[in-house]
Amino acid sequence: MGAWQMNASQRNSSRERSSSGWAVSGSAVAVTQDQLGYEILAVEKNPARVQAFAGRFPLVEADATSKDALEQLGAREFRSAVVGVGSSLEAAVLITANLVDMGISSIWVKATSSQHGRILRRVGAHHVVYPDLDAGKRTAHLVGGRMVDYIEMEKDGFSIMKLRPPQEVRGFSLEELDLRGRYGVNVLAIRRPKQRFEYADSSTRINADDEIIVSGDSHLLEYFANRP
Repeated sequence: MGAWQMNASQRNSSRERSSSGWAVSGSAVAVTQDQLGYEILAVEKNPARVQAFAGRFPLVEADATSKDALEQLGAREFRSAVVGVGSSLEAAVLITANLVDMGISSIWVKATSSQHGRILRRVGAHHVVYPDLDAGKRTAHLVGGRMVDYIEMEKDGFSIMKLRPPQEVRGFSLEELDLRGRYGVNVLAIRRPKQRFEYADSSTRINADDEIIVSGDSHLLEYFANRP
């Protein structure tokens, strides 16, 4: 297979936060879960990759497309799984089908296209994610200049963005600005220079060097972010 990817799952145990995963490409999920205190088990078919990532988190060499291999790893004990073999539809389908047969209650699967995603859902995936597509959309929004970060909660719908305030809102309080009435957006939080974000209220005054977090319809947010 190509680059790394990751499959992760949570194990039913007395430990409050425990998880296990099958790594096949993209180790970020495993590393992050390990940092969060989860008990990680990664599974990789390629022995060279197993060697390369040995010591970073628990990792075993096995073929996750084999139901017998998953049985030997105790996959039935897990409540949830993340299947990250997006570069191989066949492998993703086989692994997902195996997990469905084992009764895993929450299966997250990486897809590289909407067609890929539809197939995985039909097989039984509970959640399908599109990291490449999402990253592309996010980058496209950020390239404009004023946006610092962007999260689309639903396609062409509700979104949240972090941005530097447009010139026309600087020096005014949220009550004075009435941004919801004028532009259909809501300021959720604000961060002053070298400070943490704090919730915004009607008395919050926006300054030129602040960062603000704003929510609303994606098209309205784009319009607001591009105001002078």
